[in-house]
Amino acid sequence: MTPATPPVPGSSLSAARRSRELTETVGGPVVDVLVVGLGATGAGVALDAAARGLSVAAVDAHDLAFGTSRFSSKLIHGGLRYLASAQLDVAHESAVERGVLMERTAPHLVRAQPFVLPLTPLVSRAQSALAWAGFRAGDALRLAARTARATLPAPRRLSTVETRHLAPALRTQGLRGGLLSWDGRLTDDARLVTAIARTAAARGARILTRVRALELTASGARVRDELTGEEGEIRARAVINASGVWADGLVDGIRIRPSRGTHLVLRSDHLGPLPAGLHVPVPGETNRFVLVLPQGDGRVYVGLTDEPVEGDVPDVPEVPETDIGFLLDVLGSVLDVPVRRDDVVGAFAGLRPLLDTAPAAGSGAPRTSDISRRHAVLTSSEGVTTVVGGKLTTYRRMAEDAVDAAVATHRLTAGPSPTASLPLVGAASPNTLGSLRAPRRLVRRYGTEAPAVHALGAENPRLAEPVLAGHPVTGAELLWAVRHEGALDEADLLDRRTRIGLVPADRDAALDVAREVLGEVNLPA
Repeated sequence: MTPATPPVPGSSLSAARRSRELTETVGGPVVDVLVVGLGATGAGVALDAAARGLSVAAVDAHDLAFGTSRFSSKLIHGGLRYLASAQLDVAHESAVERGVLMERTAPHLVRAQPFVLPLTPLVSRAQSALAWAGFRAGDALRLAARTARATLPAPRRLSTVETRHLAPALRTQGLRGGLLSWDGRLTDDARLVTAIARTAAARGARILTRVRALELTASGARVRDELTGEEGEIRARAVINASGVWADGLVDGIRIRPSRGTHLVLRSDHLGPLPAGLHVPVPGETNRFVLVLPQGDGRVYVGLTDEPVEGDVPDVPEVPETDIGFLLDVLGSVLDVPVRRDDVVGAFAGLRPLLDTAPAAGSGAPRTSDISRRHAVLTSSEGVTTVVGGKLTTYRRMAEDAVDAAVATHRLTAGPSPTASLPLVGAASPNTLGSLRAPRRLVRRYGTEAPAVHALGAENPRLAEPVLAGHPVTGAELLWAVRHEGALDEADLLDRRTRIGLVPADRDAALDVAREVLGEVNLPA
């Protein structure tokens, strides 16, 4: 039997480590880089800087992946939609970064996902030809990015029988086949952020959650420990603002135009088996689709919208009924089985931090779906570096560019970024991952650490039991999250280290088990 491999040395995050490193950092010696924000980009910045040998402290007012990075489509896109809008550089960058994640840095968390675009009566033959040309162009992007064919298969046309086999829930009337394409999909976006942060910690970065940056300067930040209320200073040679949709609240001269993307959560048994995801064309649009993405945990996600958000940015966006109605209407245009409002067991919305380059006033601003997903690295007159825009797929490149800018501005001694070839915690070759003696579901979530997580259940049969009926997450996974992944409370466990909390009823049912696990490890109140 394969022995349970312990965590990568230095990668374990815990309440005790947070407390110790917070004490050492606030009011302590100057660090090379202070990172504000611990979503995918901020965690990526912390890893990039630490991997270059710089001393790093990274803070977030909440938890890892608390904001946008846990509310994505769970896909690692190859940039196809950017080809359609002639953003060739963005498309190529996306395809390259997708290949980096799938083949080098996170093959345990990112794998190929098939999608079927059903050719229903609502899809004209001209639209079908345009979509097929797009999929072929996307495959050319894969080739240009040097991603292996074994990693992402070629697109192809499907007969009606094949289409129904891959998507049995489709309405058969008028169906004339489908188009099969492939993209990258994440097991879990928040787990990716956790892996990035833990890899940074293994390189010496101090990952400090529940620490709010109150004020930024070129030489550091005034911060508050959200668990105790105590305030202090963190001194740094360079400060990088990676706080996403909240970036303009910390640095003057930046305008963020948030865009809301909403997803619905359905039970899998309502739609029946879905061997592939679906691209459902939005009626009246030529390059806009609703995605249906089976999760393998008894749930299916349906998304997404792209709507501008006005006013103050909330910590957790609410899902408006208009978004839910829109997604259900589009879904109903292709399914044989009706999906009603009562069938929606959960919903979540993320806010994309798009850089607003439109004039401050006037009615000529583009809709958010048309705003470029290019990222921008901006340096304020005080010397604070801010990274905004972009998307989850390109977090690593965004982080690299931000650290490059900070190094140049503040003349820090650091070499080039090594992160394009630096495996994240849990990563290994497909052969190694395939040989691990642990359930496949755990391998897809924990990689090489899966046997160690599984062993917790073997040591204590109670931990091997599912946290709630009908969902595969076990008590062992919750305990692992507390011991090694920096989870501090029930919300960390249920809403980010696992996805239980996306369904409110499931969250309520699992609360007692989460509290029991937290109590057993004697976390401070």
